[in-house]
Amino acid sequence: MENNNININVESNFIKDRSSPITPIYLFSYNIEIFNREGGDIQLLSRYWHIKDGGGHIEEIRGPGVIGLKPTIKSNETFNYSSYCALKTPFGIMRGSFYMRDFEGNYFNILVSPFNLTAPNYIN
Repeated sequence: MENNNININVESNFIKDRSSPITPIYLFSYNIEIFNREGGDIQLLSRYWHIKDGGGHIEEIRGPGVIGLKPTIKSNETFNYSSYCALKTPFGIMRGSFYMRDFEGNYFNILVSPFNLTAPNYIN
């Protein structure tokens, strides 16, 4: 996704050894890459996630920064982080946004396009 010269790339993975269909819990990791093509530094201030599992259950998460950080991303540099989420179904979808501030003191949201959380070998 590209927005305000900020590129967001997401990769999600199923964590089989930490999941259990009996419980049920399906754990997914996701890796986020934020590339700053702006003319100056930007700072990630907060995040919002909208997570919907295969049963239609929705969870919304809001909080400061990511993984305990409010990183500053310099022009033409990348910030990467990894996190995870747990679902009660083997598939779901996640989308969200990052609230940021640019080098001129302007505040803006960067949308994260929906991405799938899918455990292999399950039928949706």
